Amino acid sequence: MLLNIRILTAVLISAFSSYSSVAMISLEKFVSETLGLTKLPPYLSLFFWSFIGFSFVHQVLGPWCSARWFPSSYGAKGRSAKNNWSIHVVSQVHVLIIIPMALWCIWNESPEWSQDKAFGWDSRVGYVHAIACGYFLWDTLDAIINFIDPGFVAHGVVCFCIYLMGYTPFVAYYGVRCLLWETSTFFLNNHWFMDKTGRTGTRAQLINGVFLLGSFFFIRIVYGGYISIQFFHTLLQIRKSVPLTHVIIYGSGNFVLQGLNWFWFFKMITSLRKRFDTTGERAQLLSTDNQHSHSTIDIIPQTQG
Repeated sequence: MLLNIRILTAVLISAFSSYSSVAMISLEKFVSETLGLTKLPPYLSLFFWSFIGFSFVHQVLGPWCSARWFPSSYGAKGRSAKNNWSIHVVSQVHVLIIIPMALWCIWNESPEWSQDKAFGWDSRVGYVHAIACGYFLWDTLDAIINFIDPGFVAHGVVCFCIYLMGYTPFVAYYGVRCLLWETSTFFLNNHWFMDKTGRTGTRAQLINGVFLLGSFFFIRIVYGGYISIQFFHTLLQIRKSVPLTHVIIYGSGNFVLQGLNWFWFFKMITSLRKRFDTTGERAQLLSTDNQHSHSTIDIIPQTQG
């Protein structure tokens, strides 16, 4: 009897493995030939597990850790506020993973890749984009399921599509560099958590605010502006080699994102000042604790890749 069970188990495992292999081959063919994402097949598994991992943090690990470490601040919140809390946890996890990987990719890039910034490819960028795509897919689905504002849905969809299109390959050189903008998100999330755990207006929040504004200015605005100029130059060079829609969409999108970075920078300064002004303003900020955040700080999407 035991032998029969073992044989049956072995047969089922073999059949499942064969089916999985056939399904994966079909999926890789569809992705590569039909969608034109020729560089994606080797990274499909990482893309899948990235999405599963961020979903697990959102639904299981984040709530468990938050309830254990912040029983008062987290436990007293309603469903929507708890979900918003978990979103920031996922965002922070993403930052801690994607920034080191993006730096690793840039520091070890091949010379050939930097010489062809429009269509060049480096195997390392595939790993970085796969994790980013998994995150943006999770972000998009959460924005749809827990719908708050169409802007959050649009942001997730656009970022997901842009990083997915990097596998054609197209402007992957710039995609991985734009992920460095997430550096400021680390301090942005710290600022948010300090608000929600009763640390508004403290010295720790002030120090974090200095790092937030500094990283936002030097990485998003200064470095981001430099990358944007290079990006526009590359688009002009290849404008006759790609569809006009690519030039218009990527060019206008790049221009809008840089404009938004400046807009958000000044809004952040205003928002941070409120944390250290009168007691009434601080109390008003804390009164939104059980609502989905729409303060100046929180209108900034968690990722601007």
